[in-house]
Amino acid sequence: MGAHLQPLALRLLALTFPLVAKGFSDETLEKAAKSEGYCSRILRAQGTRREGYNEFSLRVEGDPEFYKPGNSYRVTLSAATPAYFRGFTLIALKEGKEGDKEEDHAGSFQIIDEEETQFMSNCPVAVTESTPRRRTRIQVFWTAPPTGTGCVILKASIVQKRIIYFQDEGSLTKKICEQDAASEGVTEKPILDCCACGTAKYRLTFYGNWSEKTHPKDFPRRTNHWSAIIGSSHSKNYILWEYGGYASEGVKQVAELGSPVKMEEEIRQQSDEVLTVIKAKAQWPAWQPLNVRAAPSAEFSVDRHRHLMSFLTMLGPSPDWNVGLSAEDLCTKDCGWVQKVVQDLIPWDAGTDSGVTYESPNKPTVPQEKIRPLTSLDHPQSPFYDPEGGSIKLVARVVIERIARKGEQCNIVPDNIDDIVADLAPEEKEEDDTPETCIYSNWSPWSACSSSTCEKGKRMRQRMLKAQLDLSVPCPDTQDFQPCMGPGCSDEDGSTCMMSDWITWSPCSVSCGMGTRSRERYVKQFPEDGSMCKVPTEETEKCIVNEECSPSSCLVTEWGEWDECSASCGTGMKRRHRMIKMTPADGSMCKAETTEAEKCMMPECHTIPCLLSPWSEWSDCSVTCGKGMRTRQRMLKSAAELGDCNEELEQAEKCMLPECPIDCELTEWSQWSECNTSCGKGHMIRTRMIKIEPQFGGTACPETVQRSKCRVRKCLRGPGMEKRRWKEAREKRRSEQAKKNIDSEQYPVCRLKPWTAWTECSTLCGGGIQERYMMVKKRSKSTQFTSCKDKKELRACNVHPC
Repeated sequence: MGAHLQPLALRLLALTFPLVAKGFSDETLEKAAKSEGYCSRILRAQGTRREGYNEFSLRVEGDPEFYKPGNSYRVTLSAATPAYFRGFTLIALKEGKEGDKEEDHAGSFQIIDEEETQFMSNCPVAVTESTPRRRTRIQVFWTAPPTGTGCVILKASIVQKRIIYFQDEGSLTKKICEQDAASEGVTEKPILDCCACGTAKYRLTFYGNWSEKTHPKDFPRRTNHWSAIIGSSHSKNYILWEYGGYASEGVKQVAELGSPVKMEEEIRQQSDEVLTVIKAKAQWPAWQPLNVRAAPSAEFSVDRHRHLMSFLTMLGPSPDWNVGLSAEDLCTKDCGWVQKVVQDLIPWDAGTDSGVTYESPNKPTVPQEKIRPLTSLDHPQSPFYDPEGGSIKLVARVVIERIARKGEQCNIVPDNIDDIVADLAPEEKEEDDTPETCIYSNWSPWSACSSSTCEKGKRMRQRMLKAQLDLSVPCPDTQDFQPCMGPGCSDEDGSTCMMSDWITWSPCSVSCGMGTRSRERYVKQFPEDGSMCKVPTEETEKCIVNEECSPSSCLVTEWGEWDECSASCGTGMKRRHRMIKMTPADGSMCKAETTEAEKCMMPECHTIPCLLSPWSEWSDCSVTCGKGMRTRQRMLKSAAELGDCNEELEQAEKCMLPECPIDCELTEWSQWSECNTSCGKGHMIRTRMIKIEPQFGGTACPETVQRSKCRVRKCLRGPGMEKRRWKEAREKRRSEQAKKNIDSEQYPVCRLKPWTAWTECSTLCGGGIQERYMMVKKRSKSTQFTSCKDKKELRACNVHPC
């Protein structure tokens, strides 16, 4: 192996080995190393050791005291600014072992970045630098050994100007012990409490580097994306996700579907353990240049109790692959707040889906497996597969930068960045805070500022809630307010330098008479071209407190800040207060006012539309079958001072349920017919007609014809008897007709024409009507027969359904 190819740590160690004389070649050194066990020679190398330094540190993600066998942990070796290192060596030993045997080493390392790290050629269990250059940080994964290994010592050596050797104790050594069965289920959260004071505000920026160029194998061209980022700043008593743990339902939905809704719900249920919910928009497609699309970012805060940060985002499409950070501690052991964290990310498997390619069909993992980092040897069809077992190329980088601190700080080592402010600006309202289940219209343009002077005012914009897909997830407000000043009052001169709001004025420098007071603001974002911000960050003005300063004067405090305007639009009132510090010595009453009020102007009320709640669910239909009506309502949410709202608050619409059953309907029975025989036994019948056929399960029609027995006088035997009966019947009819004629001559009656034929049915189906008439032929002039008039009969027809 040529000298120019050897790791720097190997070459610099050669300068200090007492067994290597001046003039030995690299080949000689290599042979000596092999023959004597190079791993053990690293540990036994002698020389001057630097004790008590703090600029270099070895850290295991989450700072656990215990490891779970088989779990993977991110290990970081870093240097604090302005320190750096050119080379390093990293090993993991069983406690009490020398390292000269293979079995003395515990667990295994996994390379994250091949350009930064590699396995040492003469000691394959150790990790060293790939190329010698100035660096401030490297990362690898370490997989814990199997059960029964006991405690493990992670050790690092640093090559700067000279070698900084392994130490048995100190910042380059980390002892981590096996978790026993009694503590199974205990999460590997930081044991040490945070000792920092005040709070700190950070900005998380996510840089995706997953593209067809960097990961060409089977890259999904059309649907590649990063899902919405979801996470939180939280305490050590809460865990969002961790390597070796099981994915919650919220993590599963992010991992498989890219939906943050359930994860956010889980986070908000832990409100006592969470300080800030971290959210940022999804990215479609997964990668674009920064001059085309800015990297997504989100701001969050931490305090002594909630000093950890976790987040995750889905790499999509994929079975259940994600990237993220778990329990990143932003509190330092020196009781300060970390200034900057940069982490390179590789994908991990949530253990809920067994797919092996980007677009594998859904295949649930039963039983569910633990969360683990993906490797290059998981499956030959995997897009990350490498038959030689190389490292997975990085897919993303996250940068966490401290942008402000609030309150009194107590860090032991002074910070080289002074970003302490009296108060943090309110969290900016971004559309990223909108749950995906809330569908809004676009924001309206900003209204005019309520202040026409250089005093701070407000402006407003609004949007309408179109739909709420999940009623269990609350939707944010439809109004948004922003501080503003009158025209020509901005002092930022169109610069790209973003400033915070002015912090509250300091107290006046004197308690009586004329003094001065000041206020500050801080830079939220520097110009992208790297130039300095030229806008002022501090301003001073004169102040007068208690103009009369004699002992007999009434002494009062300064005026407090103005309260919020009493109106959200139009004209309102605002007030401010002060207190009496000392009454006059002569015992007289203090006449100083302690409350002051003045008018305040907000955006004109007519510029604000009605603010309405979402529509309620539709009511049940007003009927149980057939056609009915249903209604829904919504509430007016606008403030009372906005005046009347003409928007409808209730809607009604027709509803159709299955048709109602229709029972069979019949006419009345007809009269019985005459007996069908002239003598002896016979029968007679009566009938009725169907008016409405049964439909939709209605009652069926009963019988429409009935038959009844009838008996006429006995029939006489013999042929002559029959002729006699007909003759008698004919004579009887003649005598009755003659009687009628005589009666009509003596007593004139009403004479009628015969019945007309039945008219055509009024309908072709569904039940119609037919008519017939009997007209008067001759009407008597006597008033005795006033009932003589035309007759009319009706009957049903075409009763079958249409």
